[in-house]
Amino acid sequence: MQLDFFPSRTLTIYLAKMFVVRILAVLVMLVLVLLALDLLSATGKILAAPGNGQAEILQYAGLRLPQLVSRFLPYSVLLATLITLVTLNQNSEVVAMKAAGLSAHQVLSPLLLTAALVSLGSFAFNERVVTRANATLKAWESADYGPIPPAQTGGVRSSIYLTDGDNILTAATLTGTGESIVLTGVTWYARAPGGIIREQIRSARATYAGPGWRLENPVKFDVAGAITERPPAAVVGETLTPDRIMLQSIDPDAQSFWELSHSIDTYAAAGRNTDEMRAKWWHRLSGPLSALLMPLLGSIAAFGLARSGQLFVRAIIGMALGFAYFVVDNAALAMGSFGGYPPLLAAWAPFVLFLLLGETVLIRTEE
Repeated sequence: MQLDFFPSRTLTIYLAKMFVVRILAVLVMLVLVLLALDLLSATGKILAAPGNGQAEILQYAGLRLPQLVSRFLPYSVLLATLITLVTLNQNSEVVAMKAAGLSAHQVLSPLLLTAALVSLGSFAFNERVVTRANATLKAWESADYGPIPPAQTGGVRSSIYLTDGDNILTAATLTGTGESIVLTGVTWYARAPGGIIREQIRSARATYAGPGWRLENPVKFDVAGAITERPPAAVVGETLTPDRIMLQSIDPDAQSFWELSHSIDTYAAAGRNTDEMRAKWWHRLSGPLSALLMPLLGSIAAFGLARSGQLFVRAIIGMALGFAYFVVDNAALAMGSFGGYPPLLAAWAPFVLFLLLGETVLIRTEE
């Protein structure tokens, strides 16, 4: 058995090129199908906003495309791994490589190298493109696909939910920073002890009144008397300072890796719970690396005689291992987000577990 991990430059390029073509083909197929299905459900909502037309539908597709690419790239690597290895096995190319003295790891090495490059590209794509698309799309959805408030220094944040004792303040979007914060689509819920809503106040826009937030042209509804009023102005949430609002309105999915690091430090300094943010911070690293696992988990489809009738079973086992990883990874991340697991364990335990599982299966069956 040769000791060089990449024993042949020609073979490495041949396998890597075959793998890359299949990754791209599977990714394009998955993204186009899922984007078409997503547009079927979202087009009616987009066109319901006054003035929207084909341009807005294309804009929505452009914002959803990076999200779909990021989410389904690891699945594409898994399916491409199975297609590539099954093809090599059926054509007896794996038999020829092993007859030439290559080990199972050497056969997989070009695929592992390609998957590592895909992981690196996925991390860069997530940081530069996906986070911005997430922020823009969430703000647009919060505005019911209408005009998004112009981004100020702090950008646009969406789906704001704040508590002021028993009371609740919600807003569709937030723009600006400090005392220049502007909230749109605002609703104030005044609640009695025990959580019973006493009154509800709606307003299209709110600004900082120092203290409190001034609601413009509010509409007040008294629950007990079922009476609707239109007072000239209203100030609510006097304990909600701009700094507190900025802390509570952070969206980890819309922040880059380094921005999220700063947000975690800010939360920790304020004495806030950071488990959910730390779990997502660690997953920014372990998530893209899932592509590196796919050739290893799908490698069982490469070996064994194609004429034995077990090739299809091997491919199913490889697919099951790959999809089991995604299920365990999502479950661990959810557990880490609400404190069930430590954030580091929630993000990395599935990766390490399936790395060891894939190596064990490969070594015991082929090495």
